Amino acid sequence: MRIARWQDSTEIGEGFIIDDTAVPFPNGLRVADVLARGLDGARALFDRANHDDGRPLSTVRLLAPLVPAAIRDFVAFEEHVEGVSASVDGKSEVVPEWYEAPTFYFTNPHTVLGPDEPVVPPVTQRLDFELEIAAVIGGAGGTNLAGAEAADAIFGYTIMNDWSARDIQSREMKVRLGPAKGKDFGTSLGPWIVTADELETYEDEDGFLALRAEVLINGARVGEDLVSNMGWTFPELVTYASRNSRVVFGDVLGSGTVGNGGCLGELWGRKGELSPAPLTDGDEVRMVVEGIGELTATVGAAVEGPSIPRARSRSRARIRV
Repeated sequence: MRIARWQDSTEIGEGFIIDDTAVPFPNGLRVADVLARGLDGARALFDRANHDDGRPLSTVRLLAPLVPAAIRDFVAFEEHVEGVSASVDGKSEVVPEWYEAPTFYFTNPHTVLGPDEPVVPPVTQRLDFELEIAAVIGGAGGTNLAGAEAADAIFGYTIMNDWSARDIQSREMKVRLGPAKGKDFGTSLGPWIVTADELETYEDEDGFLALRAEVLINGARVGEDLVSNMGWTFPELVTYASRNSRVVFGDVLGSGTVGNGGCLGELWGRKGELSPAPLTDGDEVRMVVEGIGELTATVGAAVEGPSIPRARSRSRARIRV
């Protein structure tokens, strides 16, 4: 099953993509409602879907397939860590701590973009993309999920582009926090959610999804990798996310950037130069993931935000008596 949201004229539709037709959920249900019911509930709704209410996919504009409850973005590809660390931190390495647990950060669910929706970046000299696959949580969610419970919490998967301003990211992470403003201006998701059962045939014997993923800039391929090169499986990401915490339906768990050119930063780090060139106004980034589909976006003109003064130093602070 493929789950999507779309816009037709002034109306927002939510439902199944069946062949090349967008078919609304029965009873006016929304994606959030279906995620809350889990896969079994989605299958029951699929059997009740009225194809006569559908409209050709070519006549609607796809939106981000969900409004996320939260977005955790992991860094699960060793090759990416090794390459991008040189361009962001100035030193190519994989620290020992990376192997101990699948680290993640929270990013902004309020700046999610849909398929073909332009990204509007901040003023940056090093605009980058990140090719990722994201798991979407469905059903009851839970705390301290492991094994089959963690796997069952995954409703489906979508493509994720974690847009990145590498110069801003590099500056702010020197403070030992973040990334923050180097990332939170846009995250693209789409084109739809493919339910987990549709991708079971791609699982290898260790539970990794052997999906081929590639990214192209203006039609030229710059990176490709297998998703099975992750250091942890998606259920293991769910386990870590829910450890002493909670995951709920609508949570998005990004895999982190694939290796072998899954972002420009990795290539810059390996080459020691900005080649290929950073993204700029008008560039098209197209991501293709086997079993899921394509996610495309164009870079818009940068927007300069409000200025912020430098911090007041302690030497200027006055002691009140």
